[in-house]
Amino acid sequence: MSPARRRALFAALAGANPQPRSDLEYSSTFELLVAVVLSAQATDRSVNQATAGLFARARTPAEIVSLGVEGLEAYIRTIGLFRSKARNVLALCRQLLELHGGEVPRSREALEALPGVGRKTANVVLNIAFGEPSIAVDTHVFRLANRTGLAPGRTVRAVEDGLLAAVPRQYRQHAHHWLILHGRYVCKARTPQCWQCIIARQCEYATKTPDPATAAAGSPARKRVGPVARAVRARTPARAKSSGRV
Repeated sequence: MSPARRRALFAALAGANPQPRSDLEYSSTFELLVAVVLSAQATDRSVNQATAGLFARARTPAEIVSLGVEGLEAYIRTIGLFRSKARNVLALCRQLLELHGGEVPRSREALEALPGVGRKTANVVLNIAFGEPSIAVDTHVFRLANRTGLAPGRTVRAVEDGLLAAVPRQYRQHAHHWLILHGRYVCKARTPQCWQCIIARQCEYATKTPDPATAAAGSPARKRVGPVARAVRARTPARAKSSGRV
């Protein structure tokens, strides 16, 4: 993707959402760290539902340690891999108390040394809590970077390095939020909603998804519907759409 196309891509994302924010709910850097650790292989919605009760009861490393394994599991059991996550969060809290005075460190090395914290989690905390222009690559960002041609790569680290080189400096601070949200809600894995994508002109994806409304309007099946069928449809209540995972 050319530099001019990259600038136009991020200008469009920034124009639509000038101040993007995470879907995770938190009120402190520590709560953010715990929420991101819990979000691995889980939806932000499920994490928010669990942490609403957890953070009402325990907001500091010491308070979470006081819950013990079973106490913590009781709050997060609706999240996938909750048992291993509970052990990691407790170990993380103990390490924060023993080595960092109960505070979340702001260096990458110290963050990645915490139990349950990898490079992606460290990037999220560094970006959101400490204002560093880091880019966290999750499944949405990885897919979007490859699909659009923005920063193709076979590994997460290759995509991260490619994005750091490709994203114009003025957009780097919010880049991972724009890409995560766009991948989550528009550039979806199975059926990207290309017909309503604000960066469709910059995207190099060859087989863009057509607007289903336009496709349906021009289909033979739709043209053959007669007046009787239309009358029946008009009297039939619309079936509510089922809500899927975000």
